[in-house]
Amino acid sequence: MTKSRAQIDIDTVVRERYSTAAQDTQTALCCPVEYDRQYLEVLPDELIERDYGCGDPSKYIRSGETVLDLGSGGGKICYIASQIVGAEGRVLGVDQNDEMLALARRFQDQVSERVGWRNTEFYKGQIQDLALDLERFETYLADHPVLSSRDWIRAERWMEEQRQTNPMICNDSIDVVVSNCVLNLVSPQSRQQLFAELFRVLKPGGRAVISDIVSDEPVPDHLQNDPTLWSGCISGAFMEHEFLQAFADAGFYGIEIVGRQQEAWAILEGIEFRSMTLQAYKGNAGPCLDLQQAVLYNGPWKSVTDDDGYVLRRGERLSVCGRSYEIYSRDPYQNQVTLIPPTKSVPEAEAGHLDCHNRQVRDPRVTKGDASSATVLPQRDCCGPESDCC
Repeated sequence: MTKSRAQIDIDTVVRERYSTAAQDTQTALCCPVEYDRQYLEVLPDELIERDYGCGDPSKYIRSGETVLDLGSGGGKICYIASQIVGAEGRVLGVDQNDEMLALARRFQDQVSERVGWRNTEFYKGQIQDLALDLERFETYLADHPVLSSRDWIRAERWMEEQRQTNPMICNDSIDVVVSNCVLNLVSPQSRQQLFAELFRVLKPGGRAVISDIVSDEPVPDHLQNDPTLWSGCISGAFMEHEFLQAFADAGFYGIEIVGRQQEAWAILEGIEFRSMTLQAYKGNAGPCLDLQQAVLYNGPWKSVTDDDGYVLRRGERLSVCGRSYEIYSRDPYQNQVTLIPPTKSVPEAEAGHLDCHNRQVRDPRVTKGDASSATVLPQRDCCGPESDCC
């Protein structure tokens, strides 16, 4: 009789396979990935050989940032990120596999000496529960063994208190969360919590850059029931559109595909599995204040709909609230729109409410304010710098 997904202990089969992979290279666990070779020069061969990923989210990390790598494994992405963020940045890796953590930590001193600074830290935890430090919990259990139901209840209370008062990864503390071929290994029952945790730890305006395996068709139950395929990054693959939707459901905005493998990495029963890298932002929250601002969508589409459901029409001056104006001024929108500020800034304390569900074309005279009746004629015969004149 075939086991149902509920009967498969996903955590166990994943842990066992990656424990083995930490000690002996397994080529079937990863897609070929081209990393920037300048960041590989300081890494021991063992870390390079035992890297199991499907993309390179490190390409989207910036200097000085605080980075969190979910499912950091042997630490390859963390050590690459360490070089990119520099001495002023910080890199945290979270993994629940003891062998992988040991591999990553083994080379901390060596890599730090070669780089010139030490800014990496590795934690034991589940990526769907970033508030609970499992090594701290193991220390607690050594001192307070669970021998009865009362002990179990006490341990649960301790865990919840730790999550609230001493979280492993704090709220709003991370500039960018990265992950490389790990989210698909989390059980479906834990994925909503996973994305909620991902959102929780990011700073407002922070972003997630995730490389993972996706499928072009639903994965049937009999493939999902195969422990080897699950630990091999196939059974748990997200469907392409569902991968993006999971971020939207968690509250992210500006979600975009920044990389997609053209050729399938694997094909099972006609279903194609390939690597996809996605970028998504946190911070689409705040009051809708009318600061007399407007935006103009540049094109090339006739119109587009943003993540709040608002339609921007090409070339049309649209009224927006201060929150939306700020969002449009940053990546990934800033090259898509022209920002039109008011001639005279409106203090937030004096701003009225803008009904963002009923956006209107912004009357230019509103944006111009007191200057709406001004007359200013050109002093020369052309626009732009004098050197540009004919």
